[in-house]
Amino acid sequence: MPDHAIAMLFHATVIGTGATLTIDAWTILRKRLLGVPALNYGLVDRWLAWLPRGRFRHQPIAATPPVRGEQAIGWIAHYLTGIAFAGILLALWGLDWARHPTLAPALIVGIGSVAAPFLLMQPAMGAGIAASRTPRPNLARMHSVVTHAVFGVGLYAAGWVARLIAYPG
Repeated sequence: MPDHAIAMLFHATVIGTGATLTIDAWTILRKRLLGVPALNYGLVDRWLAWLPRGRFRHQPIAATPPVRGEQAIGWIAHYLTGIAFAGILLALWGLDWARHPTLAPALIVGIGSVAAPFLLMQPAMGAGIAASRTPRPNLARMHSVVTHAVFGVGLYAAGWVARLIAYPG
């Protein structure tokens, strides 16, 4: 594997993992301070597990029979998704961004990543486009946008961590 590809993979992994950890810390803080329940990442796996069986949409996903090991697989998918979005950041802004992280590109990707739950995950899991079928859609949307902005801040912070590891001094 060429050096450039190794550097991209390294940075995407460190930055994506760090940004996803930031979301998880935010989720814990949000639950303690605001009483907002954490997401169940096992439901993501449940959705993924039913795809090969030809089922893309669920009404709602919680009513679909559980899949063995869904919690572990859901968490793995959660972190791989964070790494993929870090890869998108690096694909758009290059390794130059990893050498000198700036907040704006990280926020663009972080906030832009809210399109995934709004247009894919929420509709597929029975919540409608942008949580339109939830009891309080505007509140759900606000939580999603804030969480993805936190992810953007996490991309930026983890970019600095990766920079210090890869380019010390």
